[in-house]
Amino acid sequence: MEKKAEQKVLTDVVIRFCGDSGDGMQLTGTLFSNLSAILGNEIATFPDYPAEIRAPQGTIGGVSGFQVHVGTSIYTPGDEADVLVAMNPAALKVNAHVLKPLGVLIFDADSFDAKGLEKAGFVTDNPFAELNLSESIQLVPVPLSELTHASLKDSDMDNKSILRCKNMFALGLICWLFNRPLEQAVHFLGNKFGKKPDLLQANVKVVTDGFNYGHNLHLSVSTFTVGKSENLSKGTYTIISGNKATAWGLIAASQKSGRNLFLGSYPITPATDILHELAARKDMGVKAIQAEDEIAGICMALGASFAGDLAATSTSGPGISLKSEAIGLAVMAELPLVVIDVMRGGPSTGLPTKTEQTDLLQALYGRNGESPLVVMAASSPDDCFHYAFMAAKIALENMTPVILLTDAFIGNGSSLWKLPKLADLPEIHPHIAPESLKGQFRASTRDEKTKVRYWAFPGMEGFMHRNGGLEKDYVKAGISTDGANHALMIATRAEKIAQIANALPAMEVEGDESADVLVVGWGSTHGHLLNAVNTLNAEGKKMALLHFNYICPLPKNAHSLLRNYKKVVVCELNSGQFVTFLRSELPDVPFLQFNKMEGQPFKVSEIVEFLETL
Repeated sequence: MEKKAEQKVLTDVVIRFCGDSGDGMQLTGTLFSNLSAILGNEIATFPDYPAEIRAPQGTIGGVSGFQVHVGTSIYTPGDEADVLVAMNPAALKVNAHVLKPLGVLIFDADSFDAKGLEKAGFVTDNPFAELNLSESIQLVPVPLSELTHASLKDSDMDNKSILRCKNMFALGLICWLFNRPLEQAVHFLGNKFGKKPDLLQANVKVVTDGFNYGHNLHLSVSTFTVGKSENLSKGTYTIISGNKATAWGLIAASQKSGRNLFLGSYPITPATDILHELAARKDMGVKAIQAEDEIAGICMALGASFAGDLAATSTSGPGISLKSEAIGLAVMAELPLVVIDVMRGGPSTGLPTKTEQTDLLQALYGRNGESPLVVMAASSPDDCFHYAFMAAKIALENMTPVILLTDAFIGNGSSLWKLPKLADLPEIHPHIAPESLKGQFRASTRDEKTKVRYWAFPGMEGFMHRNGGLEKDYVKAGISTDGANHALMIATRAEKIAQIANALPAMEVEGDESADVLVVGWGSTHGHLLNAVNTLNAEGKKMALLHFNYICPLPKNAHSLLRNYKKVVVCELNSGQFVTFLRSELPDVPFLQFNKMEGQPFKVSEIVEFLETL
């Protein structure tokens, strides 16, 4: 009698695809994520790009990974994988540590030969024992290369092209394993390869054969059904990456403000996709220019701002360093500008494909010391839309540069996103000079209550003026070197930024408000910290979470909340940049800190382990 594989019903599951950088792991993971989303699952993804560009095939330096967490109430891509798909020995070696003790390991048996093991640095012919993998792991050897060859034997494709399709065989097998509809996979492939019918046909053939392989052989491995999320409100949903959400947030702000969107940017990892997305949106009136360097990018954007556009520039940490003088010019000229920093690991070129919260102190202090501006940070791929929108709103309404911090984790990662209605988004009222100032407008003319300078741009009759980077007289706007006037202008620009706190939403504590321990985070660590706090609260250990998206200025109630707990521990993916800032703001609070600098996001387990020691 045939043994029937066990079927498990799960609330959530983590799958990690890994292989050489040319094995199509990002595409495979993205397609599976899309399939899961349309079935009503929440998702969180973590694309893990190789550290080495064009590393030798089959070596650990060139391993590319894509992890996706699907299910209900999903906040992170997950600490450990229920299923690991390894396309070669190097991929297994790099990613074996993420596989759960009772997990499923699917691997390309064809690549686990003596040559493949040697390239990956194994010293024995048993990589599983060498990696100390649990005997309880369900090993599923699949001759992916051989089966892909068999699937496409009648095609006109060469051997190299055939082998590039083996990721689709793996996708088909995973679709069978998790009861994903093959029809939808074919639909997504049509969107991807529709203009290349031969390639589309080949991929559809292979993904179908992969699905049938699992179905017909009844592999002795558990299959899974993942429950639909009950937390989703009615609406239209899609999967969106953080970089795309950031771009769309700027487009939405352009629509709501009535100002044309201009992006001046130099392509830099991991921010390049923002430029790509906006360059493709000419249909929405977007002007995107790829500059020759970082300085040119921001200077073009600043010129566009003077001309009356919603202006933005996108970069990463090294680019912020180069843009610092122009950011100071934007502060001095009091022009609206959105500066997007998709942070990455390390100084200089550092770890361009890895993630860290590296640039906070640079965003706060990385220019002349009397150059106050707004600093914000997004928390997830989907809320990059909201905070990009709000960054533009604050910039346009307060005539200031705004630095929006995301990072490689949420910029490249994806999550489920409910498409908002434009009418439901907040109104944006650019601080444009009123007609009453016609004929008497100067560059220094401002609202004396808010200290916000009025915006006038070319084409506005009766508002001709000169603006620039030299200090201006507070009243007459002419060039001034008077010491008292300089002090007044410095104080005025600082007061303008400080008053923005009045319009920021009040912060709310998550978790157990009666806790003695308050966990503090900012930006992309929110999901991991919330999971850790919820885990400990479920165990009867009282914990609360206060997470920051608005950093400078801090929300008005932040100080009182931080002073309300016996222990306050700040967790961040750097050596302690936010805690340094908080200590300067609240010297009376004895902050503790927990830091990680490994080019990777937090694991929930390591946060829990640390918090249990408090």
